[in-house]
Amino acid sequence: MDFALTDEQRAFRDSVAAFARDRLAPDYSGADRRGAFRDGVVREMAEMGLIGMRIPVELGGQGADALTTGIAAEQVSRADLNAAYLILLPSLVAEVLAGAADQRQRERWLPHIASGETLPCFCLTEPEHGSDAAAIDLRAERDGTGWRLTGEKTSISLATFAQTALVFARTGGPGARGISAFYLELDDRHVQRAPFSDLGERAIGRASLAFDGHPVAADELVGAEGEGFVRCMRSFEYSRALIALMCLGCAQQSLDEAIAYARERRAFGEPISRRQGIAFPLVELATQLQGARLLCYEALWRKDRDQPHALEANMVKWWGPRLAVEICHQALLTFGHAAYSDDLPQAQRLRDVIGLEIGDGTAQIASLVAARHLFGRELAP
Repeated sequence: MDFALTDEQRAFRDSVAAFARDRLAPDYSGADRRGAFRDGVVREMAEMGLIGMRIPVELGGQGADALTTGIAAEQVSRADLNAAYLILLPSLVAEVLAGAADQRQRERWLPHIASGETLPCFCLTEPEHGSDAAAIDLRAERDGTGWRLTGEKTSISLATFAQTALVFARTGGPGARGISAFYLELDDRHVQRAPFSDLGERAIGRASLAFDGHPVAADELVGAEGEGFVRCMRSFEYSRALIALMCLGCAQQSLDEAIAYARERRAFGEPISRRQGIAFPLVELATQLQGARLLCYEALWRKDRDQPHALEANMVKWWGPRLAVEICHQALLTFGHAAYSDDLPQAQRLRDVIGLEIGDGTAQIASLVAARHLFGRELAP
């Protein structure tokens, strides 16, 4: 198995890294304080091709493979973990639309996502149904040739300012086969947005959405009735590897800064890197980070070759965020008291990566899925 990047991938990685360093990193803490991205960041990322990574070239996107998309998310996260959501969520929505929508729908919807004209959110989680997503309650009731949505979605990233939404709603009986997917423009006359006050990831506009008879046209149904949940679960196998790389990119930046600081900071007449208590924890975490990154790359490499990748993706979904939290914490401790403030980005990174221990499936859910692949469904927990 060859994980060497192509010349094109290396050049793209370097250009994304430079863009993220110059345009995103300077406002990382500012966006956290405001609770919103700065004006123009969506347009700039769209112009870089980052929002339309998984959208076909003929529909205005990059047509990038999964591995290249992961590399882009990783590089952006080194500068600003939150900005990488502008890669993650459009890619996740595009993955569902490209696989389930008809050609007319793809031509209608995907170019607007790729250009950054419309920013989508992904609406699955509900107040009573997070991990048990197949039990969602939000209903789509027939209304003439279309539907009306009634119910609540919660913990929806980008919900504060998204213009469109991929919404999963119950159109049939209980269970996964009763869930359908709809892609619609959010009409604030029929949906109430309630932003959260979060510990971290404040720029991503996490909010609940309360739908009060929101109209949905017949041609906004994605795929057939009852196919929504299956499409959603297939896309998660891919997005969980992206999330892990986002966490690892953020952690790599903190680790690099901690190593550089340990080489320069002197105590008791020598650099603190000479102290085993400082150096060894960083070495051990660097080792684990390298292993986790390679497993992420393998998951995306497998997807690009239409090979099974659910096991690897779920392994890194529990491992990557947890490891990133440990790395960001150790980096903060390496810097000492100076990092326990807003003067350095270490504390914000720690707050931000904790959110992805929860989002898109907890560690327990990812471990459960992995266990089913290792032991078989009948012998797994």
